[in-house]
Amino acid sequence: MDVGTSAPRTDGANAPGSLAAWDPGLMPLGLSPDDLPDGLIVADETGRVFCFNAAAARITARRPEDVIGLPVDRALPLEDLDGRRWWTVTDPYGGLATRIGQPERNLLLPGGREVLVSARYVRSRPTGPVHRLVVSLRGTEARRRTERSHAELIATVAHELRSPLTSVKGFTATLLAKWERFTEDQKKLMLETVDADANRVTRLIAELLDISRIDSGRLEIRRQPVDMPTAVHRHVQGHIGAGQDPDRFRIALVRPLPDLWADPDKVDQVLANLLENAVRHGEGRVTIEVAPAPTRTAEGTAVTVSDEGPGIPEESMSRVFTRFWRGSKRGGTGLGLYIVKGIVEAHGGTIEVGRASGGGAQFRFTLPVGTPAFMT
Repeated sequence: MDVGTSAPRTDGANAPGSLAAWDPGLMPLGLSPDDLPDGLIVADETGRVFCFNAAAARITARRPEDVIGLPVDRALPLEDLDGRRWWTVTDPYGGLATRIGQPERNLLLPGGREVLVSARYVRSRPTGPVHRLVVSLRGTEARRRTERSHAELIATVAHELRSPLTSVKGFTATLLAKWERFTEDQKKLMLETVDADANRVTRLIAELLDISRIDSGRLEIRRQPVDMPTAVHRHVQGHIGAGQDPDRFRIALVRPLPDLWADPDKVDQVLANLLENAVRHGEGRVTIEVAPAPTRTAEGTAVTVSDEGPGIPEESMSRVFTRFWRGSKRGGTGLGLYIVKGIVEAHGGTIEVGRASGGGAQFRFTLPVGTPAFMT
Protein backbone atom coordinates (compact mmCIF):
# COMPACT_ATOMS: atom_id res chain seq x y z
CA MET A 1 0.00 0.00 0.00
CA ASP A 2 1.27 3.48 -0.87
CA VAL A 3 0.87 5.26 2.47
CA GLY A 4 1.94 8.57 0.93
CA THR A 5 -0.86 8.89 -1.59
CA SER A 6 -3.06 11.95 -1.31
CA ALA A 7 -5.88 10.72 -3.55
CA PRO A 8 -8.80 9.56 -1.40
CA ARG A 9 -10.44 6.26 -2.31
CA THR A 10 -14.15 6.13 -2.90
CA ASP A 11 -14.89 3.09 -0.70
CA GLY A 12 -14.60 5.05 2.53
CA ALA A 13 -11.27 3.60 3.68
CA ASN A 14 -9.46 6.86 3.00
CA ALA A 15 -12.29 9.14 4.05
CA PRO A 16 -11.51 12.03 6.42
CA GLY A 17 -11.10 10.63 9.89
CA SER A 18 -9.92 7.19 8.73
CA LEU A 19 -6.50 5.81 9.67
CA ALA A 20 -6.59 3.34 6.78
CA ALA A 21 -5.18 6.06 4.57
CA TRP A 22 -1.86 5.98 6.31
CA ASP A 23 -1.51 3.18 8.84
CA PRO A 24 -3.64 0.08 8.27
CA GLY A 25 -1.89 -1.64 11.16
CA LEU A 26 -3.95 0.43 13.61
CA MET A 27 -7.32 -0.49 12.13
CA PRO A 28 -7.72 -3.73 14.15
CA LEU A 29 -7.68 -1.55 17.25
CA GLY A 30 -10.80 0.19 16.05
CA LEU A 31 -8.99 3.51 16.34
CA SER A 32 -10.00 6.53 14.32
CA PRO A 33 -8.36 9.97 14.17
CA ASP A 34 -11.66 11.37 15.44
CA ASP A 35 -11.13 9.42 18.67
CA LEU A 36 -8.03 11.49 19.48
CA PRO A 37 -8.44 14.39 21.94
CA ASP A 38 -5.94 16.59 20.06
CA GLY A 39 -6.14 17.97 16.57
CA LEU A 40 -4.38 15.75 14.00
CA ILE A 41 -3.35 16.84 10.50
CA VAL A 42 -1.34 14.50 8.27
CA ALA A 43 0.20 15.44 4.92
CA ASP A 44 1.85 13.16 2.36
CA GLU A 45 5.26 13.46 0.71
CA THR A 46 3.94 16.16 -1.63
CA GLY A 47 2.75 18.29 1.29
CA ARG A 48 -0.97 17.72 0.68
CA VAL A 49 -3.32 16.99 3.58
CA PHE A 50 -5.05 13.60 3.65
CA CYS A 51 -6.09 13.41 7.31
CA PHE A 52 -7.85 16.18 9.24
CA ASN A 53 -9.65 14.90 12.32
CA ALA A 54 -12.67 16.24 14.22
CA ALA A 55 -10.57 17.93 16.92
CA ALA A 56 -8.58 19.78 14.26
CA ALA A 57 -11.85 20.90 12.66
CA ARG A 58 -13.10 22.16 16.02
CA ILE A 59 -9.87 24.01 16.85
CA THR A 60 -9.44 25.62 13.42
CA ALA A 61 -13.15 26.08 12.63
CA ARG A 62 -12.58 24.46 9.21
CA ARG A 63 -14.44 21.52 7.70
CA PRO A 64 -12.38 18.44 6.77
CA GLU A 65 -13.92 18.30 3.30
CA ASP A 66 -12.65 21.84 2.65
CA VAL A 67 -9.11 20.95 3.72
CA ILE A 68 -8.39 17.45 2.41
CA GLY A 69 -6.14 17.67 -0.63
CA LEU A 70 -4.87 21.19 0.04
CA PRO A 71 -1.18 21.99 0.60
CA VAL A 72 -0.56 21.96 4.32
CA ASP A 73 0.42 25.63 4.44
CA ARG A 74 -2.97 26.57 2.95
CA ALA A 75 -4.93 24.05 5.01
CA LEU A 76 -3.29 25.26 8.20
CA PRO A 77 -1.94 28.81 7.80
CA LEU A 78 0.10 29.49 10.91
CA GLU A 79 2.20 32.40 12.09
CA ASP A 80 4.55 32.67 15.03
CA LEU A 81 4.11 35.37 17.66
CA ASP A 82 6.44 37.65 15.65
CA GLY A 83 4.17 37.48 12.59
CA ARG A 84 6.38 35.16 10.52
CA ARG A 85 4.81 32.38 8.44
CA TRP A 86 5.58 29.19 10.33
CA TRP A 87 5.80 26.88 7.31
CA THR A 88 8.28 29.21 5.61
CA VAL A 89 10.43 29.36 8.75
CA THR A 90 10.37 25.61 9.49
CA ASP A 91 10.36 24.31 5.86
CA PRO A 92 9.52 20.69 6.80
CA TYR A 93 10.15 19.28 3.32
CA GLY A 94 13.49 21.05 2.92
CA GLY A 95 16.41 22.00 5.12
CA LEU A 96 18.45 19.52 7.13
CA ALA A 97 17.58 15.89 6.45
CA THR A 98 18.38 14.96 10.06
CA ARG A 99 15.43 16.87 11.54
CA ILE A 100 12.70 14.76 13.11
CA GLY A 101 10.12 17.43 13.91
CA GLN A 102 9.24 20.61 15.77
CA PRO A 103 8.68 20.87 19.55
CA GLU A 104 5.39 22.24 20.85
CA ARG A 105 5.09 26.00 20.68
CA ASN A 106 2.46 28.73 20.64
CA LEU A 107 1.37 29.79 17.15
CA LEU A 108 -1.43 31.90 15.72
CA LEU A 109 -4.28 30.88 13.44
CA PRO A 110 -5.86 33.45 11.09
CA GLY A 111 -7.68 35.98 13.25
CA GLY A 112 -5.03 35.80 15.96
CA ARG A 113 -6.34 32.77 17.87
CA GLU A 114 -3.53 31.04 19.74
CA VAL A 115 -2.91 27.29 19.47
CA LEU A 116 -0.22 24.87 20.60
CA VAL A 117 1.42 23.13 17.65
CA SER A 118 3.98 20.34 17.36
CA ALA A 119 5.10 18.42 14.29
CA ARG A 120 6.73 15.10 13.46
CA TYR A 121 8.69 14.46 10.25
CA VAL A 122 8.35 10.82 9.18
CA ARG A 123 11.11 9.73 6.79
CA SER A 124 11.32 6.49 4.81
CA ARG A 125 14.98 6.25 5.86
CA PRO A 126 16.97 8.17 8.53
CA THR A 127 18.19 10.96 6.24
CA GLY A 128 15.71 10.52 3.42
CA PRO A 129 13.02 12.95 2.29
CA VAL A 130 9.96 13.59 4.45
CA HIS A 131 7.50 10.80 3.69
CA ARG A 132 4.75 12.04 5.94
CA LEU A 133 4.19 15.20 7.99
CA VAL A 134 2.18 14.74 11.20
CA VAL A 135 0.97 17.88 12.98
CA SER A 136 -0.68 17.98 16.41
CA LEU A 137 -2.89 20.88 17.55
CA ARG A 138 -4.11 21.80 21.01
CA GLY A 139 -6.19 24.68 22.22
CA THR A 140 -4.59 26.92 24.81
CA GLU A 141 -7.68 27.35 27.01
CA ALA A 142 -6.94 24.44 29.37
CA ARG A 143 -3.30 25.50 29.79
CA ARG A 144 -4.31 29.09 30.45
CA ARG A 145 -6.82 27.93 33.08
CA THR A 146 -4.07 25.90 34.73
CA GLU A 147 -1.69 28.85 34.64
CA ARG A 148 -4.35 31.13 36.14
CA SER A 149 -5.06 28.56 38.84
CA HIS A 150 -1.37 28.32 39.70
CA ALA A 151 -1.08 32.11 39.79
CA GLU A 152 -4.12 32.32 42.09
CA LEU A 153 -2.66 29.62 44.32
CA ILE A 154 0.65 31.47 44.64
CA ALA A 155 -1.10 34.79 45.29
CA THR A 156 -3.41 33.26 47.91
CA VAL A 157 -0.65 31.45 49.78
CA ALA A 158 1.61 34.51 49.63
CA HIS A 159 -1.20 36.63 51.09
CA GLU A 160 -1.90 34.09 53.84
CA LEU A 161 1.81 33.81 54.69
CA ARG A 162 2.33 37.55 54.91
CA SER A 163 0.22 38.03 58.05
CA PRO A 164 1.79 35.37 60.33
CA LEU A 165 5.31 36.10 59.11
CA THR A 166 4.82 39.80 59.77
CA SER A 167 3.61 38.93 63.25
CA VAL A 168 6.54 36.59 63.91
CA LYS A 169 9.02 39.18 62.68
CA GLY A 170 7.45 41.94 64.76
CA PHE A 171 7.31 40.03 68.02
CA THR A 172 10.78 38.52 67.73
CA ALA A 173 12.32 41.89 66.82
CA THR A 174 10.55 43.51 69.77
CA LEU A 175 11.64 40.81 72.20
CA LEU A 176 15.25 40.97 71.03
CA ALA A 177 15.37 44.76 71.32
CA LYS A 178 13.48 45.19 74.59
CA TRP A 179 13.67 41.86 76.41
CA GLU A 180 14.37 43.37 79.83
CA ARG A 181 11.39 45.72 79.68
CA PHE A 182 8.74 42.98 79.52
CA THR A 183 7.35 40.93 82.37
CA GLU A 184 7.47 37.13 82.24
CA ASP A 185 3.75 36.99 81.44
CA GLN A 186 4.18 39.42 78.57
CA LYS A 187 7.09 37.43 77.18
CA LYS A 188 5.10 34.22 77.45
CA LEU A 189 2.13 35.74 75.62
CA MET A 190 4.31 37.06 72.82
CA LEU A 191 6.14 33.74 72.42
CA GLU A 192 2.83 31.85 72.38
CA THR A 193 1.66 34.15 69.58
CA VAL A 194 4.88 33.50 67.65
CA ASP A 195 4.41 29.75 68.15
CA ALA A 196 0.80 29.89 66.89
CA ASP A 197 1.80 31.91 63.84
CA ALA A 198 4.66 29.51 63.10
CA ASN A 199 2.18 26.62 63.24
CA ARG A 200 -0.04 28.50 60.81
CA VAL A 201 2.85 28.91 58.37
CA THR A 202 3.64 25.21 58.70
CA ARG A 203 0.02 24.30 57.88
CA LEU A 204 0.01 26.56 54.83
CA ILE A 205 3.20 24.99 53.51
CA ALA A 206 1.77 21.51 54.13
CA GLU A 207 -1.37 22.47 52.18
CA LEU A 208 0.75 23.72 49.29
CA LEU A 209 2.73 20.46 49.23
CA ASP A 210 -0.48 18.41 49.39
CA ILE A 211 -1.95 20.28 46.42
CA SER A 212 1.23 19.74 44.43
CA ARG A 213 1.12 16.00 45.12
CA ILE A 214 -2.60 15.74 44.38
CA ASP A 215 -2.32 17.62 41.09
CA SER A 216 0.64 15.50 39.96
CA GLY A 217 -0.87 12.20 41.14
CA ARG A 218 1.99 11.66 43.61
CA LEU A 219 0.03 11.69 46.87
CA GLU A 220 1.35 8.68 48.80
CA ILE A 221 -1.07 6.55 50.79
CA ARG A 222 0.55 4.48 53.54
CA ARG A 223 -2.13 2.00 54.54
CA GLN A 224 -2.38 0.81 58.12
CA PRO A 225 -5.29 -0.41 60.26
CA VAL A 226 -7.50 2.56 61.12
CA ASP A 227 -10.06 2.56 63.93
CA MET A 228 -12.45 5.18 62.59
CA PRO A 229 -14.63 5.49 65.76
CA THR A 230 -11.52 6.08 67.89
CA ALA A 231 -10.25 8.69 65.42
CA VAL A 232 -13.60 10.50 65.49
CA HIS A 233 -13.70 10.50 69.30
CA ARG A 234 -10.16 11.87 69.43
CA HIS A 235 -11.00 14.81 67.16
CA VAL A 236 -14.19 15.60 69.08
CA GLN A 237 -12.28 15.56 72.38
CA GLY A 238 -9.78 17.95 70.83
CA HIS A 239 -12.54 20.47 70.10
CA ILE A 240 -13.97 20.03 73.59
CA GLY A 241 -10.52 20.56 75.08
CA ALA A 242 -10.28 23.77 73.05
CA GLY A 243 -13.42 25.12 74.74
CA GLN A 244 -16.36 23.76 72.73
CA ASP A 245 -19.44 22.62 74.64
CA PRO A 246 -19.50 18.78 74.83
CA ASP A 247 -23.25 18.87 74.13
CA ARG A 248 -22.54 20.37 70.73
CA PHE A 249 -21.29 17.01 69.43
CA ARG A 250 -23.16 13.78 68.79
CA ILE A 251 -21.39 10.63 67.62
CA ALA A 252 -23.49 7.86 66.09
CA LEU A 253 -21.88 4.47 65.41
CA VAL A 254 -23.49 1.74 63.33
CA ARG A 255 -21.78 -1.57 63.98
CA PRO A 256 -20.32 -3.93 62.97
CA LEU A 257 -17.80 -1.91 60.97
CA PRO A 258 -15.47 -3.59 58.47
CA ASP A 259 -11.72 -3.56 59.05
CA LEU A 260 -10.32 -0.43 57.43
CA TRP A 261 -6.84 -0.11 55.95
CA ALA A 262 -6.03 3.52 55.20
CA ASP A 263 -3.45 6.20 55.86
CA PRO A 264 -4.04 7.28 59.49
CA ASP A 265 -2.47 10.72 59.02
CA LYS A 266 -4.53 11.41 55.90
CA VAL A 267 -7.73 10.22 57.60
CA ASP A 268 -6.97 12.57 60.51
CA GLN A 269 -6.51 15.39 57.99
CA VAL A 270 -9.93 14.70 56.44
CA LEU A 271 -11.70 14.47 59.81
CA ALA A 272 -9.99 17.59 61.15
CA ASN A 273 -11.02 19.64 58.13
CA LEU A 274 -14.65 18.49 58.07
CA LEU A 275 -15.12 18.93 61.83
CA GLU A 276 -13.45 22.34 61.84
CA ASN A 277 -15.72 23.48 59.00
CA ALA A 278 -18.80 22.24 60.84
CA VAL A 279 -17.78 23.97 64.08
CA ARG A 280 -16.63 27.21 62.47
CA HIS A 281 -19.19 27.66 59.70
CA GLY A 282 -22.13 25.64 61.01
CA GLU A 283 -24.47 26.12 63.95
CA GLY A 284 -26.20 23.95 66.51
CA ARG A 285 -25.25 20.33 67.08
CA VAL A 286 -22.58 18.67 64.97
CA THR A 287 -23.39 15.02 64.25
CA ILE A 288 -20.74 12.53 63.16
CA GLU A 289 -22.02 9.17 61.98
CA VAL A 290 -19.74 6.22 61.23
CA ALA A 291 -21.37 3.30 59.43
CA PRO A 292 -20.57 0.43 57.08
CA ALA A 293 -21.27 1.20 53.44
CA PRO A 294 -20.82 -0.59 50.13
CA THR A 295 -18.43 0.99 47.66
CA ARG A 296 -18.22 0.44 43.92
CA THR A 297 -15.92 -2.56 44.30
CA ALA A 298 -16.12 -3.74 47.91
CA GLU A 299 -17.40 -2.93 51.37
CA GLY A 300 -16.19 0.18 53.13
CA THR A 301 -16.72 2.72 55.87
CA ALA A 302 -18.83 5.85 55.50
CA VAL A 303 -18.44 8.93 57.69
CA THR A 304 -21.09 11.66 57.66
CA VAL A 305 -20.50 15.07 59.27
CA SER A 306 -23.52 17.37 59.48
CA ASP A 307 -24.54 20.50 61.34
CA GLU A 308 -27.69 22.55 61.94
CA GLY A 309 -26.55 25.83 60.42
CA PRO A 310 -27.83 27.59 57.31
CA GLY A 311 -26.18 25.04 55.04
CA ILE A 312 -24.54 25.58 51.68
CA PRO A 313 -26.54 27.35 48.96
CA GLU A 314 -27.65 25.02 46.19
CA GLU A 315 -25.84 27.03 43.54
CA SER A 316 -22.54 26.67 45.46
CA MET A 317 -22.57 22.91 46.00
CA SER A 318 -20.91 22.14 42.67
CA ARG A 319 -17.97 24.39 43.64
CA VAL A 320 -17.41 23.26 47.22
CA PHE A 321 -14.47 20.96 46.37
CA THR A 322 -12.76 23.40 44.01
CA ARG A 323 -9.76 25.49 44.92
CA PHE A 324 -10.34 28.73 46.81
CA TRP A 325 -14.01 28.04 47.59
CA ARG A 326 -15.04 29.64 50.87
CA GLY A 327 -18.33 29.59 52.70
CA SER A 328 -20.33 32.59 53.80
CA LYS A 329 -17.95 33.15 56.71
CA ARG A 330 -14.74 34.10 54.96
CA GLY A 331 -11.47 32.82 56.31
CA GLY A 332 -8.67 30.42 55.51
CA THR A 333 -7.19 29.70 52.11
CA GLY A 334 -10.20 27.91 50.64
CA LEU A 335 -7.98 24.91 49.89
CA GLY A 336 -9.05 22.52 52.65
CA LEU A 337 -11.97 20.80 50.93
CA TYR A 338 -10.02 20.52 47.68
CA ILE A 339 -7.33 18.63 49.60
CA VAL A 340 -9.93 16.52 51.41
CA LYS A 341 -11.39 15.40 48.09
CA GLY A 342 -7.93 14.57 46.75
CA ILE A 343 -7.11 12.48 49.83
CA VAL A 344 -10.39 10.55 49.72
CA GLU A 345 -10.07 9.83 46.01
CA ALA A 346 -6.43 8.76 46.44
CA HIS A 347 -7.80 6.06 48.77
CA GLY A 348 -10.25 4.99 46.05
CA GLY A 349 -13.15 6.54 47.95
CA THR A 350 -15.80 9.14 47.24
CA ILE A 351 -17.00 12.31 48.94
CA GLU A 352 -20.20 14.29 48.46
CA VAL A 353 -21.90 17.32 49.91
CA GLY A 354 -25.59 17.86 50.55
CA ARG A 355 -28.13 19.25 52.95
CA ALA A 356 -28.63 17.65 56.36
CA SER A 357 -32.08 16.76 57.64
CA GLY A 358 -31.88 19.74 60.00
CA GLY A 359 -31.10 22.09 57.12
CA GLY A 360 -27.35 22.44 57.67
CA ALA A 361 -24.43 21.25 55.59
CA GLN A 362 -23.69 17.55 55.31
CA PHE A 363 -20.45 15.98 54.09
CA ARG A 364 -20.24 12.23 53.56
CA PHE A 365 -17.10 10.38 52.55
CA THR A 366 -16.71 6.66 51.98
CA LEU A 367 -13.45 4.74 52.06
CA PRO A 368 -13.08 1.18 50.76
CA VAL A 369 -11.71 -1.32 53.27
CA GLY A 370 -8.39 -1.30 51.41
CA THR A 371 -5.55 -3.78 51.72
CA PRO A 372 -2.46 -3.85 53.93
CA ALA A 373 0.47 -1.79 52.69
CA PHE A 374 2.62 -4.86 52.02
CA MET A 375 -0.05 -6.17 49.64
CA THR A 376 -0.26 -3.01 47.49
